[in-house]
Amino acid sequence: MTSADLLLHPVRLRILRAFLGDRALTTSELQTELSDVPVASLYRHVARLVDGGVLTVVAERRVRGALERTYVLRPAAASVSLDEVAKMTPDEHRQMFLAFVAGLIGDFDRYLARGDIDLLRDGVSYGMSGMWLDDAELGELSRELITALQPRLANAPKPGRRRWILGTVVLPGTDSGVS
Repeated sequence: MTSADLLLHPVRLRILRAFLGDRALTTSELQTELSDVPVASLYRHVARLVDGGVLTVVAERRVRGALERTYVLRPAAASVSLDEVAKMTPDEHRQMFLAFVAGLIGDFDRYLARGDIDLLRDGVSYGMSGMWLDDAELGELSRELITALQPRLANAPKPGRRRWILGTVVLPGTDSGVS
């Protein structure tokens, strides 16, 4: 099974998203967050991610006679390699992008289902911008974004902090005849 096959299953993608932000979770905690996923299915997908080296067991303890494991995400294993990306067909790229977008839609739907929503108060936003950049400027923008995000990605959970999910998409637009 390729890493894309392992990672791009809708339930496994949701499991991976639950671990974003350097979280350690048990399957019970995952079940609470993914309550619409049947327990047997959740355990099966967690096992596949462990077998694939994407999740690692960091603790075990006995709970009512059963062994409860705590898992963490191995970020390096939770991505499709550049070699694999280079070999993908346009249809495989479409499938990967659709899985990404479906995950965002699912996250947004779960946010809306909370009931008492206020996008401004909750800090929720989405938008699209157009920029004219040459290759060097695009590289500079990418480096600036990484520089701005890197320190915050290292933040540990603590009182007063909430976990935020940031998704980005950068695509070339159609040219309007300007060379």
